[in-house]
Amino acid sequence: MCPCHGWSYGPDGQCVKIPAHPDQKPPAKARATTYRARRAYGLVWVSLGQPGHDIPHFPKWGDESYRKILCGPYSFDAAGTRAVENFLDVVHFPFVHAGYLGDPQHPEIDDYEVQLSEEGIVAEGITVWQPDPDGSGKGARVTYTYRVLRPMTAYFTSTFEEPAFAAYFTVLPTDEVGCCAWMWLAMNYSQEQPEAVIREFEDAVTAQDIPIVESQRPELLPLDLPAELHLRSDRTAIAYRKWLQELGLVFGTV
Repeated sequence: MCPCHGWSYGPDGQCVKIPAHPDQKPPAKARATTYRARRAYGLVWVSLGQPGHDIPHFPKWGDESYRKILCGPYSFDAAGTRAVENFLDVVHFPFVHAGYLGDPQHPEIDDYEVQLSEEGIVAEGITVWQPDPDGSGKGARVTYTYRVLRPMTAYFTSTFEEPAFAAYFTVLPTDEVGCCAWMWLAMNYSQEQPEAVIREFEDAVTAQDIPIVESQRPELLPLDLPAELHLRSDRTAIAYRKWLQELGLVFGTV
């Protein structure tokens, strides 16, 4: 229903009621534009056309041993592709997130494998030193597996011995150089810790990311790999850019 004049619309977008003229049949041109939409994982997913794939799968969603916490929305004055690539990058942990996710005294990233398929990108065996990976106060090396499920949706799992942590990150581009992101956290430990504390931690980490992402130039993500210098620790970013190029994505890229 329109909140201004109370016009009511059916699911096909056609107006079915005009309160000011209750006996008048709404004209055919009184029609709203409709889009395909579904609810999943506590979010509303909208397609502007005919989607070629289903909503990207959140593997831990149905696992009751994992606690799920929704964080965001986080606004970036940056292309959605830039926000996703930042999510995929562990090399910045020791410096941008020192004391949270990394330690500048332990910046080494071991080599790892990346595979590209019709299902997206999988990067396995990414290890990084973290100062407190499980809330015990002890530092350790943590192993990550990253998956890029769609151009604007990515996912990772991390393990340190038994505790496991996962994050599902999805981005809504608002324009070519603006976006909004949500992140679902899933964890099978620290069940007693208040959600507000966990969300506050993620808010603080994202607040460190935002100015970094917004400062990157060019603002759009270059898909021409020689345009920027890449190292072997950037394998995931390289695969992401190649994949976007293969898909023919042009919005948010250059």
